[in-house]
Amino acid sequence: MAENKTSFESMRKWVVEHKLRAVGCLWLSGLAGSFAYNWSQPNMKTSVKIIHARLHSQALTLAALAGAAVVEYYDHKSGAKAERYSKQFLSPMEAHSHKD
Repeated sequence: MAENKTSFESMRKWVVEHKLRAVGCLWLSGLAGSFAYNWSQPNMKTSVKIIHARLHSQALTLAALAGAAVVEYYDHKSGAKAERYSKQFLSPMEAHSHKD
């Protein structure tokens, strides 16, 4: 159970750090999945299949962007984002002494 939680936690951490990349991957996989599903429907025109695939992936992307906005809001409210940036950017500055 602990190993499963750490893999989930590491995946969540990657998604939080790379929100736009995650949304882009979700869009691409949604487009590919929708194309695959629509191509299995024999009674549709090709143009309709393409339009449906684009609409499905667009809806999935909007949902992913809304989810990313919720995560960003939660990080902002909880202070996790400020802590992450302070560790990332302020710690190297403290290592340099300006006493010279």
